[in-house]
Amino acid sequence: MAQQMTGARMVVQALKDQGVDVVFGYPGGAVLPIYDEIFQDQGIKHILVRHEQGAAHAAEGYARSTGKPGVVLVTSGPGATNAVTGITDALMDSIPMVVLSGQVPTFMIGSDAFQEADTVGITRPCSKHNWLVKETDALAQTIHQAFHVATSGRPGPVLVDIPKDVQFATGTYVGPTEARASHYQPKVKGDTEMITALVEALETAERPIFYTGGGVINSGTLASQLLREWVEATGFPITSTLMGLGAYPASGKNWLGMLGMHGLYEANMAMHGCDLMINIGARFDDRITGRIADFSPHSRKAHIDIDPSSINKVIRTDFPIVGDVAHVLEDALRIWKSRGRKVNKSALKKWWAQIEEWKQVRCLTYKNSDSVIKPQHALERLEALTRGHDRYICTDVGQHQMWAAQFLGFDAPNRWMTSGGLGTMGYGLPASIGVQVAHPDSLVINVAGDASFMMNLQEMGTARQYDLPVKQFILNNERLGMVRQWQELLHGERYSHSWSEALPDFVKLAEAFGAKGFMVSDPKDLDDAIMEMIEYDGPVIFDCLVEKHENCFPMIPSGEPHNNMLLGDASTKDAIGTKGAVLV
Repeated sequence: MAQQMTGARMVVQALKDQGVDVVFGYPGGAVLPIYDEIFQDQGIKHILVRHEQGAAHAAEGYARSTGKPGVVLVTSGPGATNAVTGITDALMDSIPMVVLSGQVPTFMIGSDAFQEADTVGITRPCSKHNWLVKETDALAQTIHQAFHVATSGRPGPVLVDIPKDVQFATGTYVGPTEARASHYQPKVKGDTEMITALVEALETAERPIFYTGGGVINSGTLASQLLREWVEATGFPITSTLMGLGAYPASGKNWLGMLGMHGLYEANMAMHGCDLMINIGARFDDRITGRIADFSPHSRKAHIDIDPSSINKVIRTDFPIVGDVAHVLEDALRIWKSRGRKVNKSALKKWWAQIEEWKQVRCLTYKNSDSVIKPQHALERLEALTRGHDRYICTDVGQHQMWAAQFLGFDAPNRWMTSGGLGTMGYGLPASIGVQVAHPDSLVINVAGDASFMMNLQEMGTARQYDLPVKQFILNNERLGMVRQWQELLHGERYSHSWSEALPDFVKLAEAFGAKGFMVSDPKDLDDAIMEMIEYDGPVIFDCLVEKHENCFPMIPSGEPHNNMLLGDASTKDAIGTKGAVLV
């Protein structure tokens, strides 16, 4: 039944009716009525972050690890603008998020009032949709619509801007079942004729490959289960984007590893040489395609995606299929089974033989050291010592992110949280907080670089306040590692502002926040320190001093095709290219 209540009360009631159990936020004058209702209600847990960007990234981590929308509450003006980076990050990576922002009273909008900003105008290009609510009677319905839009179709962030007078005024509350959301109903079932045509191509393909992305994970656990079934049944090789790791297990026998700019040699070569590419829930981003004219030049291409605007946006496809990944895979499997489960076995055997040859390059091989910790070695040890735990991994952005993707294995979806499309430094620490809030008894580790960690280190205060035992595993090379690598390889070793000469003592920093600090520089001390980090029941900053000038390979130089890669000089290839890298 319709109820009369204030707008502030509507916000809290709508969140509860949507099943929200936690909100990440920071109070301010324009949202104090809502915060007062949160205080009186006590039905929603509020996590007080130290910066609104941290709130957005924490909500992303929460959403990515649970599949549920993350919720952010910020004040007007700088509160909303500080959240813009996180909102944009969520848009690029298709993360469901609902941002509630305060606004100055309706009669003051446009007057340059204190802490006024055109939040709807600012966030229009970086949100899936947004609303400015000027009438209290429309507030509840708008919030319910916001959740529907954020979680339907291709997920993404939405924003509801709520003036302060709307929060104070009384209006009629409607529940989720009464709210009108029929105007947005994305297509979830794929075209049966096109799916059948794809199955026919699959049956005769000589060099097929599954290319998967974050859309598989966003579709839910059923999509990952169906994908695994199809891969095992067909015997096809499978690779993934950075955002799709875990949809198919890294321990699976058909797994080629990640592809793209820092993807594995065998994955990139298979993408270049395939004759049928089946893109499932990926968007053909530039870090994957390289030079578009030379991208997978010999293949017919299928693209399964819930977002019709992604189809033929970058790469022209032969089998465009708009629909939810789980629905399309279910139909494709049914049709393929009904036609006799056919594949080109003799050609597939030759294809796997070629892939096994590419694997012999051993592209992740590196020269280890007894005197300095190599970053690859640090992550190999982290992988080995945490593999049996209920583990979630976040990362910041840079070399460490790519090494983490290469050396850490994910056998389940929703265990890997990273900033893909926007590449946001400072993402990892607050994201790990969101993950830990969602999974309080799990081991949550953020693999960071020293530069990325500095961007949002204030959120250690949040971790300490809420007793969140997040582990910050910093690969500290005292450099902006990826920037320095590009300057070495592409800019004549002109290292323009690519390191800081004033890094803090991270152990003392940890202690200042009331956390535990570790500093390790000797390889022989690494295992014991990692175990101590894991066993410590509280937040940790782990300062792992690594080789300062290690480069991240494989690497496809910008604008080059997949079969033109730089490999580390420890790989089993002969030709030595730029700065000691193997050129293939």
